[in-house]
Amino acid sequence: MTARSAFLDARVQTYVGTTTRTTAVQDRLREETSHHPHAMMQIGPDQGQFMQLLVKALGVRKYLEIGVFTGYSALSVALALPPGGTITACDVSDEWTSVGRRYWREAGVEDRIDLQLAPALDTLDRLIREGASGSYDMAFIDADKRNVDRYYERCLTLLRRGGAILVDNVLWDGAVADPSIDDEETAALRALNAKVRDDERVDQSLLTIGDGLLVALKR
Repeated sequence: MTARSAFLDARVQTYVGTTTRTTAVQDRLREETSHHPHAMMQIGPDQGQFMQLLVKALGVRKYLEIGVFTGYSALSVALALPPGGTITACDVSDEWTSVGRRYWREAGVEDRIDLQLAPALDTLDRLIREGASGSYDMAFIDADKRNVDRYYERCLTLLRRGGAILVDNVLWDGAVADPSIDDEETAALRALNAKVRDDERVDQSLLTIGDGLLVALKR
């Protein structure tokens, strides 16, 4: 299965898929999720592979995920983590994450993933209160867009210097580039893109992977 992209020709997307390495467990999870009514929320295999590359390049051992859905991104990262690596995964849906938990177990990585079924802001605030600031190596934000700036700020607090924040869907099917579109979600993503561009606390790059992936390295 290839990734959805509003910015690439379908033939190019198919070709990219032929260059992507995935495991049989990842493929089965993608196949099951493809029948889900919200299947478009799943990241593409190329993005999963890119995240695995960052895990290895940055020496990630402690990873934070906001928005798990059916668990493909968490599975991808868990497979790339070194021995002893851990994931804190935040979501509110037991139904959706139960799909991922089956595949995490099958892949032998379930013990690496601490799933927190609660509003993500509550979990992030609790982690900060408990002294986890500066301890995470990478964070991935792929949840409700209205709170994207709040997630970004808390992740920046929890991230170590040199760690990475990844924010998904920052192009929002191109809506961020259309001034006639100004709904709450589009406005929140547009504001975050501008904020991170000018944020001297990070170095950043906005990539056209999937529906747009913003990558910021904490200085």
